[in-house]
Amino acid sequence: MPNYRRPRIPGGSYFVTQVTYKREPWLCSVIGRKALREAIAHIRIKYPFSIEAFVLLPEHFHGVWTLPPRDQNFSVRLRLIKTYVTKRYGQTLGINRAVSRSCQKRGAGNLWQRRCWEHLIRDQRDFALHCDYIHYNPVRHGLCGTSHDWPFSSIHRFMDEGIYPLNWGWEGVPEKSQGIWDE
Repeated sequence: MPNYRRPRIPGGSYFVTQVTYKREPWLCSVIGRKALREAIAHIRIKYPFSIEAFVLLPEHFHGVWTLPPRDQNFSVRLRLIKTYVTKRYGQTLGINRAVSRSCQKRGAGNLWQRRCWEHLIRDQRDFALHCDYIHYNPVRHGLCGTSHDWPFSSIHRFMDEGIYPLNWGWEGVPEKSQGIWDE
């Protein structure tokens, strides 16, 4: 088995994609949103990070997270967030999907895919392209007509702060960075 190594840059910004187990669409439910929001807030107390951009879709989420200056371990945050949601809300969510033997051997549940996709943001252009990808993703998946119509996105903050114009994304698909896994 290969020994996968994630890049570790203290204070780095990372593009993260986490998918639900077998793409079960529970994340945008009232309970799913509450569970994820609570988990992130809880984990950020001990393991702080900034959420630069974020979008929540029914079966996955994307984010750009920036770690504190001397911290390089984003994966512990994601693992703890997934564990928190599973332990505190797994029963309440009531996902009745069978777990494969492989997952059973590892003690994994039926809420999350085991692995995530991550990409270390290289520079300002890479940062901007990943934010654009995040905010355009609900349109790309056919969940809404324009990005600002999707309620579970940081695009609203970007527009309120003047980072994006109010008509952002109306004139076509934004350019996509090479460091994005195309689910």
